[in-house]
Amino acid sequence: MINIFKEKKLFIIAGPCVIEKREILFQIAEKLCEIRDEQKIEIIFKASYDKANRTSISSFRGPGKYDGLKYLEEVKNKFKLPVTSDIHHPEDAEAVKDVLDIIQIPAFLCRQTDLILKACETKLPVNIKKGQFLAPWDVKNIIDKAKSTGNDKIIITERGTTFGYNNLVVDFRGIPIIKKFGVPVVFDATHSIQLPGGLGSASSGQREMAPVLAKSAVAAGADGVFMEIHPDPDKALCDGPNSLYLDKVQNLIKTLIKIQEASIE
Repeated sequence: MINIFKEKKLFIIAGPCVIEKREILFQIAEKLCEIRDEQKIEIIFKASYDKANRTSISSFRGPGKYDGLKYLEEVKNKFKLPVTSDIHHPEDAEAVKDVLDIIQIPAFLCRQTDLILKACETKLPVNIKKGQFLAPWDVKNIIDKAKSTGNDKIIITERGTTFGYNNLVVDFRGIPIIKKFGVPVVFDATHSIQLPGGLGSASSGQREMAPVLAKSAVAAGADGVFMEIHPDPDKALCDGPNSLYLDKVQNLIKTLIKIQEASIE
């Protein structure tokens, strides 16, 4: 059971960008369980079974829906972690609803009406990433679209705004603006420091800036933080330059909890 809509405590969405190997998934999930139990914090495990929006046709996309959902179900059952993944087609909503605890809508698809409606009709929580091309107040239309299904378990994730070529910038004013619409706001700490297409045939990133932005977001009122993590990001098959090292995440989460506690006071 996910309590993020009732409790005011910080929650974390974390995991690898894409499902690579079962062993890597289990290694990350085991560490996240350790952090969850030590810090008494809600953690949702994330990993994509199909990255359909990679820069290059030769980029690794993942194992696909069938095997990917099987791996995520294993993580869910073995480690007692809620799981989330993104969908790209309306028909995917029906396929994932019995495994996922939260359905994620990618930023590039945040205005796809049929996709949002089908995801929300499952009655599962739906995390919609704000497109890099949208102002924070523009998500009001997305929220209204989602809630028209009768599903009020909607989350909006801020992940930066396009700033010139191959760069993103975060306007932290967006967090309190979006919160006024009555939904939890998550800050995507690792995609926000991505440099889209920065390597020509792949995206680059500024990994060292992710903790800085995550701390700022929590201080600005973010309800949750999204982060991609990997045991060895430099060897990750997707989003390595902006992924955090698995062994450094625990201290970051401890700090984020303290910042939220101080902010509430």
